[in-house]
Amino acid sequence: MDEQQTLVRSVAAIPTPRAARYLTQLCKHFQHKCPVTLEETSGRIGFPMGDCQLLAQHGTLRLSLQASDEPRLLQLQDVIARHLLRFAFREELRIAWITT
Repeated sequence: MDEQQTLVRSVAAIPTPRAARYLTQLCKHFQHKCPVTLEETSGRIGFPMGDCQLLAQHGTLRLSLQASDEPRLLQLQDVIARHLLRFAFREELRIAWITT
């Protein structure tokens, strides 16, 4: 992504006892299509439309997204939310995106 661009960002903090598990699942799921870094409690997925930083701490999965414009940010939010909700079918996660 061009460093000179003004980026749009959003964040979500999702309470779940399976935060680290979902972080790992998301990173491993997308690693065949996108550049991914994965550590025990953090990760990053570089999508064509933007970036997703993930952090699992204290029973919370924190997602930080950035994209070059709002349509791309909304697309990224949708992709992440759909996949996360699919992985978390055993619990009712609530994803509330906050634009920063």
